[in-house]
Parts: sequence; structure tokens; C-alpha cells
Amino acid sequence: MDIYLFLVFLGATFGAGATGALFPTGAWYESLRKPSWVPPNWLFPVAWTSIYLLIAFAGARVAPLEGSAFAMAFWALQIAFNALWTPVFFGLRNLRASIPVMACLWCAVLGATITHWQLDIWAGLAFVPYLAWVSVAAVLNLAMVRLNPDQKPLDLANS
Repeated sequence: MDIYLFLVFLGATFGAGATGALFPTGAWYESLRKPSWVPPNWLFPVAWTSIYLLIAFAGARVAPLEGSAFAMAFWALQIAFNALWTPVFFGLRNLRASIPVMACLWCAVLGATITHWQLDIWAGLAFVPYLAWVSVAAVLNLAMVRLNPDQKPLDLANS
């Protein structure tokens, strides 16, 4: 694995992850009703840092391989939807609009997992924790919509 290629992928993951710093959870999120099984707040940065390291590793392993076009397309697609979800959910506070973004993210991660696995088993395995985490996040996202049916998105016209 090329360390410089790994650093490029790592930069992409942490660029997407920076949306978490731009749109922190804050008092609004704390006021929402949540399911009893919501992970503790400290787990989110630990999980995402681990996932970002793993998928940067996966991308760096697969990118130079012949036939990696679909894997790289899914890698790019998943990081794009990853970067989009946080501004929609936390920035716009639009719980309902975050559902289709999450669905696209989940499909992109599944596609990345499969296409990376086809080229390199270690790269495919590196995506498995991400797929598991995004699956939990998707169910949590749905639960948040269900538990907060009257939650209105942020009104940008009156901000």
C-alpha cells in the first residue's frame, strides 16, 4: 500500500468528517427525543475516526489495482453522501430530509463494501464496520423522525 495514496484518502475522509465540527450537535440535538439504545456521545468520534482510518486503508489498497473503477466510484459516492448527511441533519435540522441522504449513503457503503471485497479481501473487510455503523445510524435516523414528528427544519429565511 502506498502511504501517499493512503494520506490522500485519509484527507478525503477527514474532510468529510469536518462537517461534524462545522455542524455540532448542540442544545437542539440534546432536546430531541431519542430511543433508549442511542449510543453515548463519546462513541461517535471514536467510531468515525476508526471508520475513516479503515476506509482510507481500503481505498489506498484498491485504487492502484486494475479494474478498480467501480470500487473507486462507490468510494467517492459514499464519502460524498457521508459529507452531506451532517449538514442536512444537524445544520438544517431536517430530520425527514436526512432519511433519503442516509439511504443513499447506506447503498453507497454497501456498493463500496462489495466492490472493494471483489478486488481485495482486506479492503472489503475494512468496510464492514462502516456498513454496520451506517446501518445502526440509519435505524437511529428513522427512530429520531418517528420520536420527533413535530420537529421542524431550521427556517433559513428567518435566520
